[in-house]
Amino acid sequence: NSGVMSLLRPLLLDVVPNVQHTAALALGRLANYNDDLAEAVVKGDILPQLVCSLSEQNRFYKKAAAFVLRAVGKHSPQLAQAVVQCGALETLVICLEDFDPGVKEAAAWALGYVARHNSELSQAVVDAGAVPLLVLCIQEPEIALKRIAASTLGDISKHSPELAQTVVDAGAIAHLAQMILNPDAKLKRQVLSALSQIAKHSVDLAELVVEAEIFPVMLTCLKDSDEYVKKNGATLIREIAKHSPELSQFIVNAGGVAAVIDYIGSCKGTVRLPGIMTLGYVAAHSENLSMAVIVSKGIPPLCACLLEEHTDHIKAAAAWALGQIGRHTPEHAHAVAVTNVLATLLAMYMDIQSSEDLRVKATLKNILQKCTYLPALTPLLRDAPPNIMKYIVGQFSKVLPHDSKARRLFVTTGGLKKVQEIKAEPGSLLQEYINTINNCYPEEIVR
Repeated sequence: NSGVMSLLRPLLLDVVPNVQHTAALALGRLANYNDDLAEAVVKGDILPQLVCSLSEQNRFYKKAAAFVLRAVGKHSPQLAQAVVQCGALETLVICLEDFDPGVKEAAAWALGYVARHNSELSQAVVDAGAVPLLVLCIQEPEIALKRIAASTLGDISKHSPELAQTVVDAGAIAHLAQMILNPDAKLKRQVLSALSQIAKHSVDLAELVVEAEIFPVMLTCLKDSDEYVKKNGATLIREIAKHSPELSQFIVNAGGVAAVIDYIGSCKGTVRLPGIMTLGYVAAHSENLSMAVIVSKGIPPLCACLLEEHTDHIKAAAAWALGQIGRHTPEHAHAVAVTNVLATLLAMYMDIQSSEDLRVKATLKNILQKCTYLPALTPLLRDAPPNIMKYIVGQFSKVLPHDSKARRLFVTTGGLKKVQEIKAEPGSLLQEYINTINNCYPEEIVR
């Protein structure tokens, strides 16, 4: 407000290098503070001047100038576009070849902040020739430079399969994969995140990540003391598992499902989410893969998530995963039903406080269409709404005609009484099911 910007601008051309460098730093800190100040730097025509002197000044100035560009570019796609328009990308890419690691780091950071907004800006960073040099930067000895270069490669890869392919073609996967076991937690976070951003787009890209022999080494990340390393490790497994039965089978064979189940049991809150989703994706692909989740004791921790977690989106994910496990055959549905989780799911479905997503995921439809385990179904007759009742009564009508023990239990547990209270439309499917059940018993028992 006091007009400092216009006073700092001429200092960028001062004869004393230290004054230039400090003026750039001051501008960077102002621009970093919020988007209005970053906007003022753009409007004050300061960027072209910075870019112009970026190539010829000393390393201190280069770092400060890259910091200003990063501070402006981080706030919004519009401000990042202003950085692109003043020709900064080409100059920043030249800085990636500087002999000083601090200059490379500052340049990689600025490029990452431009690329993260959208695919157009990311493509501009690629077109400026940044990717091969960033891949060289992750091979440098300095940990800080490795971290930011890996992060920027992830920011470029995340928007589209084509951008991820550009990063892959530059040979990034092999170098990233080698750093999964690096002792530095912050570097591991960035490496796992970058590999996830590559793997998420397609089967082919996920297979390339797997071929870099990241299994079983990366399973150790699920036990890491750093929460973000754990979460990013689980996210990477999720992004691979979702694509195909073959990739999921590979994860199962490498011991990945057992490791993910331990992981879900060892953490709380949103950190659990990628693990929960992984089990759902693996189970969704086939009967055998779903059975692999059941045999590895994957159902109890998912049930625990429903009871322990307080946020709807985590509960919805757990409900969805249980639905994927139970939907294949009566055997799969039985494995879910014996844990007594069906009543919990029904209560969430009926709860008006539940989010729309949670209610959709907790409908039980997937499991009920296959479930023939009557002791778990009988209690549901008390509370289920008509659209769910249809599936429950349908299962009873399938089992009772062929099972005398179940018929006896159905009377003694009050199930038959409850069925008589159901108001079904004459001629409806539900009425047919009820008639089938009633026909299993003598008339006086039905009365």
